[in-house]
Amino acid sequence: MKKRFILKNIVIASSLLAVANMSFAAEHKRFSVSAGWMHVMPQGKANPFNINTAVDPKKQYGIGDISQSSFLGSITDTATMDDGQGIGNNMLAKPFLTQIFEKDATGGNFAQLLELLVDNDNPDSAVSGAMTGTTQINGIDQWTAQGTGLEADDVDTLGLMFNYYLNDHVSLQLMGGIPPKVDIKGKGEIVANMTGLATPGGFLSPLFPNGLEIGKDIPITNLGNKSKAASVRAWTPAFEAQYQFGKAGVNKFRPYVGAGIMYAHFTDIKLDSQVNKDLVAAGHMVQNILDNQSGAALDGKQSSASPYVKVKTDDAFAPIVSLGATYDITEKWYGVASVSYSKMNNKTTIDVVDSKTGNRLIRGTSKIDIDPLITYVGVGYRF
Repeated sequence: MKKRFILKNIVIASSLLAVANMSFAAEHKRFSVSAGWMHVMPQGKANPFNINTAVDPKKQYGIGDISQSSFLGSITDTATMDDGQGIGNNMLAKPFLTQIFEKDATGGNFAQLLELLVDNDNPDSAVSGAMTGTTQINGIDQWTAQGTGLEADDVDTLGLMFNYYLNDHVSLQLMGGIPPKVDIKGKGEIVANMTGLATPGGFLSPLFPNGLEIGKDIPITNLGNKSKAASVRAWTPAFEAQYQFGKAGVNKFRPYVGAGIMYAHFTDIKLDSQVNKDLVAAGHMVQNILDNQSGAALDGKQSSASPYVKVKTDDAFAPIVSLGATYDITEKWYGVASVSYSKMNNKTTIDVVDSKTGNRLIRGTSKIDIDPLITYVGVGYRF
């Protein structure tokens, strides 16, 4: 009887323990979902664009016809002449040529020089390609546009949090929300600092036996004077493991910490219309140079190409950490607030491509430091 009594008690105790464990599992291994306001504040700063073009700095390109203003504007202030005969040696080239182009220079040798220099068949009185010759072009093949870049603006969206509780303290969380449209601010002006050495032709050739120094700052586009340089839709889910302090059913207020990984994917990228127009014009400039029409490039004329702009952003993974708390309103309903930070960056690539040939005329790349600080306030339900 005594053994039977002991055995019966053991069975009862084991059953109660099993029921208790099942109750624990039912209470703590469960799901919760919350929804609320999510505010994303990128903390990163702009990084300069690195730009490459199809122009070969080792190659001589034909200049062709060029307007008088662009011709004079491309000559450096320090460029000098040297006819090899001691006449006009070390004379500054720009003042001399400017005198020739002045409207009141109608008499004497100036009128004859102007007649030789200018293409009289051209209604714009362009300097003849026979006189401009060829040029080597440096500075626009590749450069870093210091003081430029892109920065993501603050954004608000509906946030969603899904949790699975492994036990009373540890849970796995998937954080997301409705993918917001993010404005991308631009910074600075992209300018190509063109330099080179021209080899004039015709009667100008003897005056510049060592070449004619050229140099001109060519504005490409101003990113900083636009309300936004681009917009993009951001998909940024995050997965975290979290540890929650306190005890369920005892502490209504329970802080928690979390760490995990965040993923970013970007779609619907749209450039500002003026930026897009400027980049297309830059594509024409490069193609004109490749077509041995560098004068047309400086005059901003259309080329044989049909440029279009293509923008791509790389996907990114980054670590994320969170600090938050829940407050039980009822057994199942609760309020939640958190702040998270992710050290995230990605690369943006902007290509200008000729749709006729598929040739890439220009490529610009920049790293965007997003580094978002994310605040969230919501209401949740456990089940």
